[in-house]
Amino acid sequence: MTTWNKRADNVVHELDPYNAEPHTAALAQNHLTAINTFYSRNHGPIPDIGVAEWTTALTVPGAAPVELTFDELRSQFTTVTLAATLQCAGNRRRGFLEIRDIPGEDPWGPGATSTASWRGVRLGDVLRSTGVDVDVLGPGMHVAFTGPDISDIASPPQRYGSSIPLTKALSEETLLAFEMNDQPLPRIHGGPVRVVVPGFIGARSVKWVDSITVQDHPSDNYFQAVAYRVLAPDVDPSTAGPGDGISLSSVALNCDFLTPAQHSTVQPGPVTVHGYAFAGDDRSIERVEISADDGHTWAEAELHDENGPWVWRLWSAVIDIEPGRTDLLARAWDNTAATQPESAAQLWNPKGYVNNSWAHLNLNT
Repeated sequence: MTTWNKRADNVVHELDPYNAEPHTAALAQNHLTAINTFYSRNHGPIPDIGVAEWTTALTVPGAAPVELTFDELRSQFTTVTLAATLQCAGNRRRGFLEIRDIPGEDPWGPGATSTASWRGVRLGDVLRSTGVDVDVLGPGMHVAFTGPDISDIASPPQRYGSSIPLTKALSEETLLAFEMNDQPLPRIHGGPVRVVVPGFIGARSVKWVDSITVQDHPSDNYFQAVAYRVLAPDVDPSTAGPGDGISLSSVALNCDFLTPAQHSTVQPGPVTVHGYAFAGDDRSIERVEISADDGHTWAEAELHDENGPWVWRLWSAVIDIEPGRTDLLARAWDNTAATQPESAAQLWNPKGYVNNSWAHLNLNT
């Protein structure tokens, strides 16, 4: 049996806690990512919580604390299904390592992103059932989540936690999910119940969530206040404290190649390349362009599978490859007319987050 029932060819960055991404060709196989292929990002030992044991504590200003069981969650609220892409803030970090080392961080390639069909209940429905009203509490409120997984990445070690603005928590797309691709949510992906926050970095979709708190400030948990923040290039991460840098929330516009594999040998002539593009929040991918001449000219790729605002777009293009080595580039545009920055060197930061520079694919003939 492979680790956590994952594909044997996954690229494993750590075994304990399990952190792995699929080879890019596996991501290209389907618009929805199979569970055994979906990337895994964890910060501590994986909890083992049965459906009968799981509860989550709800704490809301001005209301008595509430504890929900799994059965209550399923029976008291409308069940919905939503396709959504999750993407790690460290996706494509490997491109930064070519510029400068990033000690202590996993060398994620372009596979730290995947798309699934999530089934659960709207977090907003749960919060409103306790009396939460943004008009009463105000738009500056936040919803903090905590899971039972304890991580020694934090100092001192603590449970994993994060938060999102109350307005995002009340939006229709934010879920407490208990199924993934029509299967009970696997333990490795946060089962029995996890938060799914479409359009935000994966770190905000807290797994095994057992505490939900409405409060007037972002979470002060290490992983919100210290870890998932973009620091200035000259800052030493070991000395960075709470609030330093830029807090990450929405996923930055991004794209990359999936097939052929990097440094593949192909025959000269027409070659079909495949990839993905994703824009955070509710933005949509409107165009993907490919260049075979260092960005002097660009050809538009064909977009596939338009399935809502919270999912990636897979794309393909046929490129005429001449004998020798070819370096292809790809960039995406979203519906706000934003596109990607050209160089990873312009984006390098000491934790290696948000590499959304132009994608590169080196092919040989």
